Amino acid sequence: MALKCGIVGLPNVGKSTLFNCLSNAQAQAANFPFCTVEPNIGVITVPDNRLNKLAALVSPEKVVPATIEIVDIAGLVKGASKGEGLGNQFLGNIRETDAIIHVLRCFDDDNVVHVDGSVDPLRDKEIIDTELQLKDLETIEKRFQQQQKVSKTGEKEALIILNVLERYKTALESGKSARYVSLEKKEQELAGDLFLLTNKPILYLCNVDEASAINGNDYVAQVMEAVKGEDAEVLIIAAESEAEIAALDSAEDRQEFLEAMGLQEPGVNKLIRSAYHLLNLETYFTAGEKEVRAWTITKGTKTPQAAGVIHTDFEKGFIKGEVIGYDDFVAYGSETACRNAGKLSIEGKDYIVKDGDVMHFRFNV
Repeated sequence: MALKCGIVGLPNVGKSTLFNCLSNAQAQAANFPFCTVEPNIGVITVPDNRLNKLAALVSPEKVVPATIEIVDIAGLVKGASKGEGLGNQFLGNIRETDAIIHVLRCFDDDNVVHVDGSVDPLRDKEIIDTELQLKDLETIEKRFQQQQKVSKTGEKEALIILNVLERYKTALESGKSARYVSLEKKEQELAGDLFLLTNKPILYLCNVDEASAINGNDYVAQVMEAVKGEDAEVLIIAAESEAEIAALDSAEDRQEFLEAMGLQEPGVNKLIRSAYHLLNLETYFTAGEKEVRAWTITKGTKTPQAAGVIHTDFEKGFIKGEVIGYDDFVAYGSETACRNAGKLSIEGKDYIVKDGDVMHFRFNV
């Protein structure tokens, strides 16, 4: 499954700079609003040392890591929900993503102008939140009118949906995002076609100066306090420094730069892990002479559905799954050795795939 994250924020907070260090695509990172009009799309590799270890043991013809698609969405402004600043187009781009990376400017620099004249991440957050909430409120109100007519029939599911819409409407009108509304499983299923912007998983990325890359600063502390009630994550990255690191030619130079900053790994690695956690994702592997490959699934996925990530025919004609735990595969060194040691299990349709499982599927279509 392809994970698609949208980078949003006000103009000149560091979105395109972050995008540049995340992907090989180079968005224009200019010091003026709307330098990114069409959404730039880049594909980044998910770093996973387990994939490298499996490849070293198997020596396949190719190695295929999992990937994440990153969309750099042009800066939103006040009035975007009403079409200001190409707002409808930008909000449409956000609707197509699985998760939102909301970049907040948490650094001072007189050479980088701020669209509102001063640095205030909480004000910036509120502007974006408000525009997304207003767009969601528009969606809810339209659906609410339709649902009121349907609910007059007394049909049970129609009444449940109407109740959900009322709760969403109350939250949005009070300035809260849809993710604040807690729904039961049945309610989530019935309201799944609303596709609300403020219901998407969100990661707040505090873009700081190099000196604040490890411990953050006062701006970051303000953000963390402000999002306590949300089901969201907060990450600290010095995007400008990360972009400089990403531009270096050799891995040795990049590692030296990181160590000089007091960091153990690039911020992109932390960002990807946070995105996986945010979306409740994990990885399983296939390992053979042709290729060693990482596959992304949702936690709790059973074997037929995991097989379907490779190809729909695998799920339709699923017979069984052969499973080796990652630690066992590394410890014994090969599939054959694991099989001989009794470390390969045969699993049916009810087996829940574990993160790191090395799998082989049997199917018949």
